[in-house]
Amino acid sequence: MNFTDFNLKREIATAIDKAGFTEPSPIQKEAIPAVIEGRDVVAQAHTGTGKTAAFGLPILNNLQLNGEVEAIVIVPTRELAIQVSDELFRFGKGLGIKTATVYGGSSYRRQIQHIENAAIVVATPGRLLDLLQGKTTGEALNLSPSFVVLDEADEMLDMGFLNDIKEILSYLPSDRQTLLFSATMPPAIKDLAQRFLENPKTISITKERVTNDKISQSYYIVEEYERDDALVRLIDFKNPTKSIVFCRTKKEVDRLTNLLTSQGYSAKGLHGDVEQRDREGIIKGFRKSDIEILIATDVASRGLDVSDITHVFNYHIPFDGESYVHRIGRTGRAGREGVAVSIITPSEFRGLQRIEQTIGTKLETKVVPNIEKVKSVKMEQFVEKVETKDISEDATALVDMLEEKFDEKTLVLKLASIIAEDYQIKGSDVIGKSMADITRIIENTYRRGGRRDNRGGGRFGGRRDNRGGGRRDNRSGGGFNRNRRRDGERSGGGEYRERGDREYRGNREFRKDGNRSGRREKRY
Repeated sequence: MNFTDFNLKREIATAIDKAGFTEPSPIQKEAIPAVIEGRDVVAQAHTGTGKTAAFGLPILNNLQLNGEVEAIVIVPTRELAIQVSDELFRFGKGLGIKTATVYGGSSYRRQIQHIENAAIVVATPGRLLDLLQGKTTGEALNLSPSFVVLDEADEMLDMGFLNDIKEILSYLPSDRQTLLFSATMPPAIKDLAQRFLENPKTISITKERVTNDKISQSYYIVEEYERDDALVRLIDFKNPTKSIVFCRTKKEVDRLTNLLTSQGYSAKGLHGDVEQRDREGIIKGFRKSDIEILIATDVASRGLDVSDITHVFNYHIPFDGESYVHRIGRTGRAGREGVAVSIITPSEFRGLQRIEQTIGTKLETKVVPNIEKVKSVKMEQFVEKVETKDISEDATALVDMLEEKFDEKTLVLKLASIIAEDYQIKGSDVIGKSMADITRIIENTYRRGGRRDNRGGGRFGGRRDNRGGGRRDNRSGGGFNRNRRRDGERSGGGEYRERGDREYRGNREFRKDGNRSGRREKRY
């Protein structure tokens, strides 16, 4: 099947061809015909499966172009609003369709002016509700769209937008066509669908179908103190063109950004404390490849849609499989191959097993390469580069000058020596566990698994380690997740929640000396 089978308008088909799309993804195959037919849709699909085109193409195809706002797309973050708006504009440009992007932190008046000239509005919930209520302008915005899309519905639920969404929908016509897209289907999202959608077509893209076979997934086991060295070594070895390093906290993002930039990498950090203007500049630079490595938290990376990311590095593995799928879905897009690398400690191996069970995929066990192996790979890459490099006039003139001073062999050796200086690999020769060590860790984990860990019965589902709501280590229940590290420190907590232009953060750290530091902030 290809996109021509949908019989979309000629202008849209042309835009699809220019984008290089030929075969629709699973979610697109099922959603596009249903939307064209006029049905409400509830679709469960993860990031990176082509959801924007799944709802965007049929909506663009069915617009009446009557000079009014005919479609509203509600998304959790500003970044996603900008990206969805850009993509819809790109596909609808041939029809003269304009989009308006509405989010917190920008002028109300300017956004209202854009809405007046747009056929599609892409908005975050907080700002859209303000406009519909007329809180700031004094005049409520009256919109009567034929289409309403709730994109990343579970993310909006997690960020506290559920009541806002319900109120927004109460302002909009009841005879609209409503489309709900979500990576997961918690009870609150199911209730939302039952309440506001009429006889929807239900689409579920299972984990097996979501898992991208073109993404190579592996993990490396190291001690906690080796984690930084392992990341640098793996970046040197993998030689990514464009990559994301995922961290759990913004403090970690800042520290790693300083570490990588100090060693000559083109890297920038992204988290909740980064100002919006700087944030947009960083994302723009990353898209244009001016920035090669983006270090980010999970929440800060929501809505980040860059198609040519070659590698994803998990500096720490996430707490659950859904977050893992979200992370690795940043690479291997648009038919490209991708690489996902996770760095873990022996105590985190059980958590990795839970992720494997959730996603239905076994990650490949690997050993951090030593210095000689990294050098060998880099030299092979250089030889390949030399083989394909065209000879420039400046290079010819430079060699002519050098040949006046050196014989051919000496010249080649000196030039190679200069190049080899860039291949000096820092750090310890051996980093992390050997394959024999890893085998013992795996065997010990399985041996303990039958007696103590992850037991299904009992008050806490187990007695000691990795309890799913337990009392001590790696808890997934309670007010916030905690991870007891080797140095005795615990840290945890959702990094922040965002509501339009408002962010909420809570983070607590318990140090070995018993002192507690931490704060909760509201930033506007």
